[in-house]
Amino acid sequence: MRLALLGCGTVGTAVVRLLHEQADDLAARVGAPLELAGIAVRRLGRDRGPLPVDPAIFTTDALGLIKRDDVDVVVEVVGGIEPARSWLVEALRAGKSVVTANKALLAEDGGALHDAAAEGGADLYYEASVAGAIPLLRPLRDSLHGDTINQVTGIVNGTTNFILSAMDASGAGFAEALEEATELGYAEADPTADVEGFDAAAKAAILASLAFHTRVSAADVHREGITEVTAADVASAKAMGCTIKLLCIASRGPDAHGVDSVSVRVHPAMIPVSHPLASVGDAFNAVFVEASAAGQLMFYGRGAGGAPTASAVLGDIVAVARNRLAGVRAASESAYAMLPIRPMGEAVTRYHISLDVADRAGVLATVAGVFARHDVSISTVRQVPAAGGAPTADPGGRGVDAVLVIVTHAATDAALAATVEELRGLDIVRSIASVLRVEGGL
Repeated sequence: MRLALLGCGTVGTAVVRLLHEQADDLAARVGAPLELAGIAVRRLGRDRGPLPVDPAIFTTDALGLIKRDDVDVVVEVVGGIEPARSWLVEALRAGKSVVTANKALLAEDGGALHDAAAEGGADLYYEASVAGAIPLLRPLRDSLHGDTINQVTGIVNGTTNFILSAMDASGAGFAEALEEATELGYAEADPTADVEGFDAAAKAAILASLAFHTRVSAADVHREGITEVTAADVASAKAMGCTIKLLCIASRGPDAHGVDSVSVRVHPAMIPVSHPLASVGDAFNAVFVEASAAGQLMFYGRGAGGAPTASAVLGDIVAVARNRLAGVRAASESAYAMLPIRPMGEAVTRYHISLDVADRAGVLATVAGVFARHDVSISTVRQVPAAGGAPTADPGGRGVDAVLVIVTHAATDAALAATVEELRGLDIVRSIASVLRVEGGL
C-alpha cells in the first residue's frame, strides 16, 4: 500500500517517523506493508532532521506525485486552501483515498472534497483536523450514528486555553499571558488565527457538520476571540465560582419559527468550576457531547503537536488502507438533514455585563429599566468600587464612578445587543467594560 505524503513539516516528519518505527505492526494491522512512494515539499533543501527515508523520494511536484499510478493513498498535512484543495480533489476524483489534517479547507469547502470522493468512489478521512490525537470525529460519525446529538461544546484550541488558564492562575492580563505562551512555544509568532477564534471556528464547523448531518462552513460560525478578556473579567468570574474558556458551541433546536435548525458559535464564556470543561487546563483540548440516548460524553487529551496529530493521521491511514485492500469504501458523507443555520441573534444564553457608571441615586433603576425594555431579566447585581479600589472623580464634573456587575437570566443575543446599545447612549454610563456570556448553568 503506497502513500504520497504532501508536506513534511512538524506533523509530516512525525508521520514519517511513526511509519518507520511501527512498520511491522502497521503492516499486520492493515494486511500489507505501508510504503512512502514520495514526499512533496515546497523546498527540497530544508533541514528536516534525520529521517528514515531515501532523500530521492522528495519532490516539489505534488500534483505529479498524486497522479502517479503506484500511489494508493494521499496524505495531506500542508494546510491552507490552495493548492491543497486542487490536489485533494484531483486525488479523490481519480479514486485515491485521502487522509488530511486540513481543518481550514474542510471548514471552507469540505463539500467539494466530499463530492469528489463520491465521484471517485474514494475514502476521505480527517480525524486529525480537530483535537489532534483525541478520537472524536469517528465516534461522532460512526459510534453515535444511531443517536441524536443535541449539543457539542468544546475547548478545541490549545493556545487560547493555555492563555486563559494562565490568566486564571496568576491574575495576569492577556498580553502577559500571550507573551508566556509564545515563549513556551504554545503560540505562533502571529497568533491571530488562535486568539481571534479562526482556528476554533473552523473546527466548530467540522464538528457541527458531523453531529447534525448538515454541511456547515466556517462562514456559518459566529466568531469572537479572547483579546478583549481582561484580568478584571477573570477575577469577576472567580467571584461567581466560574472560569473563562474559549468555547465552540454547536447546538440543534428550533429557531424563532419553530423550524429545526443549527446554531454554531465560538466565543469566550464563563462556565462554573463544577462543569467538566472548567478543569481542562494548559494546552489540552476537551469536547463535551450531549446526545438523546447516550447522554453526556467527554473526550479529552492533547489537541495539537506533531506526535499527537500524527497519531490521528496514522489511524486514518490504517482505516483507508484496510478499506482499499478489501475493495470497499467507508460510509460516505452524511448531510441528509440539510438543516438551516440559526442566526446568532436567536442564540439564547446568560450574560455577565460590567458597567462603569456614575455613582449617584437612581442609576440602578435607570439601568434596570433598560434591561426590562428589551425583555432581558436580571438575575444578580453587584456594585463594586471603580478600578483602584475607590470611587473616582469624573473629569466632566458629573460625579464619581462605580462599577455595576450584572448577570442576566437567559435571553437572546439580539435582545442583549439591543440592551447594550441603549446603555451606551446613557450619560450615566461612562463605559461598558465587558460583556461575556455565561454557559453551563449556575
